[in-house]
Amino acid sequence: MPVKKPVKKSASTRESVQGGTSKKAKTSDYTAKDIQVLQGLDPVRKRPGMYIGSTESRGLHHLLWEVFDNAIDEVMAGYADSIFVKLHKDGSISVKDNGRGIPVDIHKQTKKSALETVMTTLHAGGKFGGEAYKVSGGLHGVGVSVVNALSKYLKAEVCKDGNLYIQEYERGKARAKVKKIGKCDTEGTRITYVPDNQVFSVLEYDRKQIIDRFRQRAYLTKGVRVGFVDERGDEPFYYGFQFDGGLRSFVDYLNEDGAKPVHNNIFYVHKEAEGVDVEVALNYTDGIETKELAFANGINTIDGGMHLTGFRSALTKNINDYAKLNNLLKKGEDNLTGDDVREGLTVVVSVKLREPQFEGQTKGRLGNAEARTAVESIMSQAFKDFLELNPNDAKAMVAKANLAARARLAAKAAKDTILRKGILDGLTLPGKLADCLPSTKVEDAELFLVEGDSAGGSAKSARDRKTQAILPLRGKILNAEKHRIDKILANREMTSLVVAMGTAIAEEFDISKLRYGKIVIMTDADVDGAHIRTLILTLFFRYFPQIIDEGHLFIAEPPLYKVSKGKTHEYAYSEEEREKLVKSMGGSGNTSIQRYKGLGEMNPDQLWDTTMDPATRTMRRVAVEDAKEADKMFEILMGDEVAPRKHFIQLHADTVKNLDV
Repeated sequence: MPVKKPVKKSASTRESVQGGTSKKAKTSDYTAKDIQVLQGLDPVRKRPGMYIGSTESRGLHHLLWEVFDNAIDEVMAGYADSIFVKLHKDGSISVKDNGRGIPVDIHKQTKKSALETVMTTLHAGGKFGGEAYKVSGGLHGVGVSVVNALSKYLKAEVCKDGNLYIQEYERGKARAKVKKIGKCDTEGTRITYVPDNQVFSVLEYDRKQIIDRFRQRAYLTKGVRVGFVDERGDEPFYYGFQFDGGLRSFVDYLNEDGAKPVHNNIFYVHKEAEGVDVEVALNYTDGIETKELAFANGINTIDGGMHLTGFRSALTKNINDYAKLNNLLKKGEDNLTGDDVREGLTVVVSVKLREPQFEGQTKGRLGNAEARTAVESIMSQAFKDFLELNPNDAKAMVAKANLAARARLAAKAAKDTILRKGILDGLTLPGKLADCLPSTKVEDAELFLVEGDSAGGSAKSARDRKTQAILPLRGKILNAEKHRIDKILANREMTSLVVAMGTAIAEEFDISKLRYGKIVIMTDADVDGAHIRTLILTLFFRYFPQIIDEGHLFIAEPPLYKVSKGKTHEYAYSEEEREKLVKSMGGSGNTSIQRYKGLGEMNPDQLWDTTMDPATRTMRRVAVEDAKEADKMFEILMGDEVAPRKHFIQLHADTVKNLDV
């Protein structure tokens, strides 16, 4: 066994042992010299995750969002109307706007130029008071200085009053003072930076993620021109946005995945109340999904907040009032609920306010009470007028909500009947479940979901009975994208899974009752297996999102091939691996290749070694990086509408991999 070397402790924590008693070092050993003060941008480089979330892909893209959002703030302030972003071949990124240009005169407090102050000082900027920015997304004022701190190199170019100024920085420190290097025609700022490879483990920007983000901001900032060019490939890639329709265009875009509007006119209002600029656009589709996007100063408040609460209150009240006034609700019927009036709804709510109160650094929820009051009052009056002026649209909206209410009551009745029968009472586990030992800790227990009895039999023989449970699922389970909860609960395969997990479902769901730390989808490595895996993923995404969010859902990766030569064999998980193994074993003439079409073709030892043994297996944890994008993708691929699915297949036909025909 290796011998561990003794760890040398610092003076402030060192202990000496005398006569069996422990004595701490003198407190005088801990003095002012032991206190470290981080200067300037040093805190950012010391703890980058505190400022940008991570030093992987998410944090890398956050740098670009910070610079781009500063340009958007100039647009929202009314001083710019175009932004141009370029990904250069050398790995640098530049963002240019035609706004006022960052000031370059001397700042009284710092005795440096305002440009250097903004670029090298945390919490320095024009967004903490005064009239420079009435609204902004970069509230905390750490954006561009954090980008500077985490960049290997950054150059700021400012065109102001006809003069071009430049200053360069290296890892947050200015190389020299601001210099005037010539004349220029149009005012504005261009920031060019190179992410620091000493900070980031990932340096490759994702073009699709950038385009999606820029598109969203262009919708929210009506009329802004956003240009984007990616020069990293053999040929430059160009893309641009300008949406004069603003949120109306955004709603149309959100419904491009196939859901059909049930009324002709998109509701739209843009007004100001109590110092809050309010903009709302909505329409109803024939789907059952609700798409609610809420923004404050251009920031996507993914957890909602006061502005969304105000909208929901006004929507529910106005639809109920209109339905009663026009006898569209039967006498004695209960009011339509918030869930009823939001089924099939696509809405974007955007507010702009002087001092937004975001909850948390991630700005996920808006806390301003005045935002609720402003949205509720503007929405109430404007939506009331819309319903009265567009009676056909109004009747279609009420009919949609009525249909949702009837479906809700029918589903509740069916669900209650099922629950009364004790199917989900947790007392009786499904008979086909081969459970692990009851004494196993939840965090160590694993539930493998396998397709059919053949694979189930092999998995039951291969498993570690102490920690691993096997649940065979017969055939292809219901598509959760197309069925309500009553249909889900009426399906035997579904109820077996719900009972086995122990969490219940829908309103009764309780993550604390989960019986397994890992739930593993283990399907065949063919097209049918992929389909079943997708159906299971759809079920979890729609009805058990917390299991995904808390990291309990995994996908097993069984091998595609067994490559043998004499008594030696290796497993290949892709076509490329198979070819490499064949070459390494001396060529196809000397090797035997077995293709596994199903888990049932593998004997228990093989299944254990390749797919179930914690020491050797490969698993992928299921995570949702972008819930909205995932939601849209599930609806396209698994929903009722054929046209968007066909379009998706045609669009990506040239890039498909691992096609099983």
